[in-house]
Amino acid sequence: MVKWEGVYPALTTKFTQEERLDFEAFDINLEAQIDAGIQGIVLGGTLGEASSLGNDEKLSLLKHAIEVVDQRVDVIVNIAEQTTNNAIQLAKTLEKSGADGLMLLPPMRYAADSRETLEYFRQVAKNTRLPIMIYNNPVDYKILITLEMFEVLAEIPNIQAIKESSRDITYLTRLKNKFGDRYKILCGVDTLALESLLMGADGWVAGLVCAFPRETVAIYELVHARKLEEARKIYRWFIPVLELDVHPKLVQYIKLAESMTGLGTEWVRAPRLTLIGAERERISSIIESAIKTRPVLTENEIV
Repeated sequence: MVKWEGVYPALTTKFTQEERLDFEAFDINLEAQIDAGIQGIVLGGTLGEASSLGNDEKLSLLKHAIEVVDQRVDVIVNIAEQTTNNAIQLAKTLEKSGADGLMLLPPMRYAADSRETLEYFRQVAKNTRLPIMIYNNPVDYKILITLEMFEVLAEIPNIQAIKESSRDITYLTRLKNKFGDRYKILCGVDTLALESLLMGADGWVAGLVCAFPRETVAIYELVHARKLEEARKIYRWFIPVLELDVHPKLVQYIKLAESMTGLGTEWVRAPRLTLIGAERERISSIIESAIKTRPVLTENEIV
């Protein structure tokens, strides 16, 4: 049973320089995440380069992750499809392959209206028993899932959680006011994570956790321990790096950070390209500064 609480890294998909799946690099990162105290992982999301993965690769990642995880944390897989039928078929396949839950985006490439979006969600949900987290990201995917739409979706039992990425911190409060505990709400924007947790978010689907797992988990745990000043200190140190999560090149930026912290490689799949020139120097400088001033943590306390 997925709790939808705590830190859920949106894992990058590790590639070799030849653009093949790199399970060795994936395992190094995954173990670092689990050691840090995460509650689950999300495979094949935006940061996981979903748009450039074939379904066979998604299944290979899932089966490998399940074997490595060995029931230590939840394994959630993203669904981002252009047609309802493809989304349904993928949901069925992921369920048969052992996924613990799904993250579900609205239809891709077509700006569906409210009726179409609701029907898409409804059809996917009724064709799987897996718990579902709806991804609300109108900034990047151009479809806002309104309070009225979530009211309709509340009638569907296996739609259990919301990844809230509207970048409007008050929307989380509106959700809590209207639905109480009906939905688990997880922050999906790194630069609003502390604010969201303070306003009652149940968890954090994080990006820079891929490079800085212990610091990310520390912020979550310190908030829940009501050690807010300590949480703020880490967050203030973290913000320049967390801002890499809200950029069109978040994949390249976060993979560079992973490589610099020893938790991954920077290889991406074309049309994405690794960073060069002044851009690479600027992003490397931000990451290097964070590494040099990294807080020392002992049992998630600042030393």
